[in-house]
Amino acid sequence: MPEFQYSGRDINGLSVNGTLTAANQAAAMNQLKTQEIIVTRFSEAEVEVKSNEINFSRPKKITLDDQVLLTRQLYALTKAGIPIIRALNGLAESTDNSRLAEVLNAIADSLISGSELATAFRQFPKIFSSIFVSMIHVGENTGRLDLAFQKLTAHLELERETKKRIKSATRYPLFVVSAIVMAMTVINVFVIPNFASVFAKMGADLPVATQILMASSEFTINYWWLILLVIGGSVIGWFRFVKTPEGLLWWDTKKLKLPLLGSLFKRIALSRFARSFAMMLSSGVPILKGLSIVAESVGNKSIGVAIEDMYRGVERGERLTSTAAATGLFTPLVLQMMSVGEETGSVDSLLDDVADFYEEEIDYELKQLADSIEPILLVFLGVLILVLALGVFLPIWDLSGAMGVK
Repeated sequence: MPEFQYSGRDINGLSVNGTLTAANQAAAMNQLKTQEIIVTRFSEAEVEVKSNEINFSRPKKITLDDQVLLTRQLYALTKAGIPIIRALNGLAESTDNSRLAEVLNAIADSLISGSELATAFRQFPKIFSSIFVSMIHVGENTGRLDLAFQKLTAHLELERETKKRIKSATRYPLFVVSAIVMAMTVINVFVIPNFASVFAKMGADLPVATQILMASSEFTINYWWLILLVIGGSVIGWFRFVKTPEGLLWWDTKKLKLPLLGSLFKRIALSRFARSFAMMLSSGVPILKGLSIVAESVGNKSIGVAIEDMYRGVERGERLTSTAAATGLFTPLVLQMMSVGEETGSVDSLLDDVADFYEEEIDYELKQLADSIEPILLVFLGVLILVLALGVFLPIWDLSGAMGVK
């Protein structure tokens, strides 16, 4: 049978700790209750397993799919009336993600020691967003934790769908550009050097296009290490730059201005804002707190700054619609829908309609994106092939022409 470690205080208020053996956690807690011990910390004892094999595997990350599954299970368990500590421990035992099991056990331990559920989840800000924690806090205070988990499930599923849309929007151009880079590398390293030796034997003046290709090939072969060093340093420097608040704001602002993709990224962020804000308002979160939370979770720092401006406007007593219009992010149709929502007291439902409106536009833009990008990539590829063809075949044509004259 498993062993359990515990800490607490006895009937006299003295600190006690130790281990006990029981069939399961519930049986162990009953034993401690019988001994009149007030438990402050409780966990299953770690069993040392001796093995000659070294485990090099890294713990799995907690993905968005894991969070969706977790909220679904918590919704089902809380709706069935299962105590939350028992639910968390049961899910920790059943999950195949070791990292998630550690997190759930830590949350359960915090609850046993007297913490609130929202506070326990707040210990892991890199895993659970501010929206996640706030919804749980609302669920605790209203006594409808099951409803909070239900709304979180819908929210996370929409987040997963949004990320899939972003990947689908960028997959095709990235694939084509990567293929072009690989083709250029192969041509520079393996093809051009063979032609260079032939051209050298000719002893004739080479066209400018051919000289450029040969110089590029020679540089790639002789200084490949420098190219890799510059590329690697640039990538590392770029990721470090965009992790800073200033760098992230600059890049998110530039993303909204990218040709073809900028409007798509903007609509995705605004759809996320409308859907998340509607969920917060329908759950009873005050409008100012909802704006401050959503500003951190729209996925674009530039739009987040605009939402913070909306927060300050509402705090000064301005209408939500007027502060939204001042940002310049929303279309007149969306502003009109928000205005109707304010007048009728149904901002949350109107914001859901706004999110639906943006998602329809996103679907339309995704369908048009491939049709818009494909001609541009084909023109670029055609120009590249033309340069290569001229660089390789012009000297051969010149040589054949000279031989024909002779």
